[in-house]
Amino acid sequence: MTGQLLETWEIHNRINLYLLAAIKEAHLADIASSKGRSVGGHFAHLHNVRLMWLNAADAELLKGQTKFEMEMKVTKKALASALAKSSRGVAQLLDRSFKEGKLKGFKPHPSAFLAYLISHESHHRGQIMLALKQSGHAVDKKIQYGIWEWGSR
Repeated sequence: MTGQLLETWEIHNRINLYLLAAIKEAHLADIASSKGRSVGGHFAHLHNVRLMWLNAADAELLKGQTKFEMEMKVTKKALASALAKSSRGVAQLLDRSFKEGKLKGFKPHPSAFLAYLISHESHHRGQIMLALKQSGHAVDKKIQYGIWEWGSR
């Protein structure tokens, strides 16, 4: 079961990267009509929240990780690299936590933590797609449907 849960996290992260790859660099600055974070800011937030949890649960997993600061201009390359690194850190944390049956700083258990992370990041994927659409840069239908193709991502 642990292997399937870790694979679920890896698929989820690949879907984030799939969406990021489909967005033009200039569109990282797009913001929804209701304001808030830019598209790039949402991706940076995903990474930063992962780092927050790594720090809370096992600061050793922060080695080699870099937080995006608010004033930083983000690029697709920097975001993709950071998301890949933080995903590996989260996978290591999950693997250990599944084996131990607990995760420092999160209740009730590691499986719920996985669900929490996926829910949080999926919420932001929706906000990213809305911001792009409202800015006149909606991703094409292939990508819109592709983020739901967990069996092929």
